[in-house]
Amino acid sequence: MHDDILDKGLEKTKRGLFSRLSRAVMGRSRVDERVLDDLEEALIASDVGVDTTLKIIDRIQERVRRDKYVNTEELNRLLREEVEALLLENSSGKELIPFDFSKKPFVILVVGVNGVGKTTTIGKLASLLKAGGKKVMLGAADTFRAAAVEQLTIWSERAGVPIIKQTMGSDPAAVAYDSLSAAIARQMDVLLIDTAGRLHNKVNLMNELSKIHKVLQKLIPDAPHEVLLVLDGSTGQNAYQQAREFSKATDVTALAVTKLDGTAKGGVVIGISDMLQVPVKFIGLGEGINDLQVFDKKAFVATLFE
Repeated sequence: MHDDILDKGLEKTKRGLFSRLSRAVMGRSRVDERVLDDLEEALIASDVGVDTTLKIIDRIQERVRRDKYVNTEELNRLLREEVEALLLENSSGKELIPFDFSKKPFVILVVGVNGVGKTTTIGKLASLLKAGGKKVMLGAADTFRAAAVEQLTIWSERAGVPIIKQTMGSDPAAVAYDSLSAAIARQMDVLLIDTAGRLHNKVNLMNELSKIHKVLQKLIPDAPHEVLLVLDGSTGQNAYQQAREFSKATDVTALAVTKLDGTAKGGVVIGISDMLQVPVKFIGLGEGINDLQVFDKKAFVATLFE
C-alpha cells in the first residue's frame, strides 16, 4: 500500500486529531476522569461520531480500571488498539481486493448521493480491478443526469473498460438488466452499475433500487453481490446521515469513503464503519486515477497514530 499517499492523504486528519489528543493529555501524569472527558471531546471533534466515541471511551475506562495506574504515555497505545479493534470487528478480511471473484460476473451496485464522487469512484475502481487482471464492465443506470452518463463514459475510456448505456431518461432497471446480460455474454469478471443519487425522495429511491435488484436477480439469483455506498468523507457528520438514509433504502454491504485528502474529518471512517456495522473497503485520497485505495485498517490506524 502506498504509505506515502496514505500519509499525505491523512495529514490534515492526523494534525487535527493529534493536536486535540495532545491537548487532552498535556501535563497530566495519569489517566483520570478529566483526561477521559477531554479525550472524548477530542474524538467527537474529529468526527469519530458520538456513539462510537462513547464505545471507545468505555473500553479505555475498562482497561484503565483493570490496569490501575495507566499513564498518559500509554493512553496513545490504548487508543490505537481500541480503534484498530473496532475497525477489525467490521472487517472484510485482508484481501487485496475484497470481492468474491468466484462469482462471475461479480455484480456491484454503486449507490450514493450526487456530488460525493460516486462516478469517479466507479472509474477508479474499474481501473484498480483492471490493473489486477480482471475483465470489467460498467453499466450507466444513473439515467436522470446526462452528465452522469457522460462522466461515466469518460471514465470507461480512461480505464479502458466497456460501458453499457442508453439515452438519458431511460428506465434505470432496463439499463441494469442490459448491462448484466452483456457482462454474462462477454464473460466479464466484474460489473459495476452506477445508480441515481437522489435522496430527496426516499420512496422513489427505494422503489428504484429494489426494481434494479429484481431485474438483476432474473439473470443471477444472488445479484447484486455487493452494494457499495460511496460517502464524501469531508462532509463529516453529514456522511453519517446519508449512510443512515441509504441503509434504510437498501441493504448496504460495503463503503467507500472519498475526499479524505482535503479534510481533517478522517475520523468519520472509524465511526461510520462502527455505526453501520459495514466494512469500509475503499478510501479515496485524491483526484488521480490511482488515488482510490483498498482500505487497509492496520495501515490507516498506524498512519493516524504515528
